[in-house]
Amino acid sequence: MSTTQTVLVLGGTGKTGRRVAAGLEERGVTARAASRSGATRFDWADRATWGPALDGASAVYVVAPDLGTGLRPTADEIDALVGQAAASGVRRAVLLSVPNGGAVDVDDARAAEHAVLDADLDGTIVRAHWFFQNFSEDFFRDPVMRGELRLPTAQGRDGFIDADDIADVAVAALLDADHAGRVYELTGPRLMTFGDTAAEIARATGRELRYVPVSADVFAQEGRDQGWPEEGIGSFAALYAKLAHDELATLTDDVRTVLGRPPRDFADYAREAAAQGAWADSVEG
Repeated sequence: MSTTQTVLVLGGTGKTGRRVAAGLEERGVTARAASRSGATRFDWADRATWGPALDGASAVYVVAPDLGTGLRPTADEIDALVGQAAASGVRRAVLLSVPNGGAVDVDDARAAEHAVLDADLDGTIVRAHWFFQNFSEDFFRDPVMRGELRLPTAQGRDGFIDADDIADVAVAALLDADHAGRVYELTGPRLMTFGDTAAEIARATGRELRYVPVSADVFAQEGRDQGWPEEGIGSFAALYAKLAHDELATLTDDVRTVLGRPPRDFADYAREAAAQGAWADSVEG
């Protein structure tokens, strides 16, 4: 792979973005990681930053997991970005999106997808289910450390997916034109409840970890008691309600289709994360 190729990775410090950047570099491709405060500055709210970030890039990875939650970017902003990208010579774009049931407003997510697929470049959509790494790198880590996951998700199931698998699929789509126009929905190899994930982490760590289903009202009040903003409480409550109603209970073989191998299982992730010390320290509260 030519080292003259440059891929702009938006959200380059995030869970998938940094993995995409690393995967590109391993293949001899220059990854230009962009964020609001990074060396390559990119801010959805400041379009003056878009042009310099896109300059010289042959492809762009766009992270939009918050579509429908009232947070940036909106479908209109993604439409404007891919239009500017195509005009600046970018030949390929990969959008990280959400599956049905994975956003408050799925119509907004689909509008963003259409913007990418309809742009004057090769577009690929990667719809990702809940990340394994949310338990070790993000908002579920503190509850895991406290020994209790309290969520209004009942016995709803999801095809939880490893962020490394997402990144590997995204890298393949960024570098291979054969994925142009495709929509991939990425899941792990099995449907799991939050109770299942808690059991796997407990098994891997030897720590006590319980999953406690709570009502939406209890979840909201506990969020307020911890100082969460009402907008965030409402957005997460809506997402959890979809999961509780099994709207994410879908498995696909798209990871194997793209990569020629099966997706990683949650148990393998939990063992590796535990061995690396992901849950080794303590959390107050």
